[in-house]
Amino acid sequence: MLIRRATSADTQAIWALLEPVFAAGQTYAVPRDITRDAALDLWCTTPAATFVAEHNGEVLGTFYIKTNAQGGGAHVCNCGYVTAGHAQGRGIARQMCERSQVEAAALGYKAMQFNLVLSSNTAAVALWHKLGFEIIGVLPRAFDHPQLGYVHAHVMYKELGGAAADPSSE
Repeated sequence: MLIRRATSADTQAIWALLEPVFAAGQTYAVPRDITRDAALDLWCTTPAATFVAEHNGEVLGTFYIKTNAQGGGAHVCNCGYVTAGHAQGRGIARQMCERSQVEAAALGYKAMQFNLVLSSNTAAVALWHKLGFEIIGVLPRAFDHPQLGYVHAHVMYKELGGAAADPSSE
């Protein structure tokens, strides 16, 4: 698996991954009818960095790294990940998340936060737990899932590069 920075030549492949996921409306809080340009702006233009995961020249996944909040919160990043439907279960999301942590640290981020991990997305919740993320909050009925109705969302967090410092000891 090659994970590399996305280039303008990757935009069609990235859109091909994003379109069915966004249209399904089951994991991302974006309009289900989001346009190609709006989706690519969200995924490729706004973030600090966007990556693709490819195997034998086929883009099988993508992720972005962006600043989660400004000012005093700018040291915490947020990431989003999408794996091609036909490639799920092959460890691609794990590899992308592991790589995103390395890249985020290299960009100067001290922590990573996922703002809206749906309780219905049990595979993602389990994977993020395995990779050291903790649920630090639950947003009751925060997402209107097209099949399940309102589901809870988790805020998940991980310090990058070591254990969290105890602010009370400073």
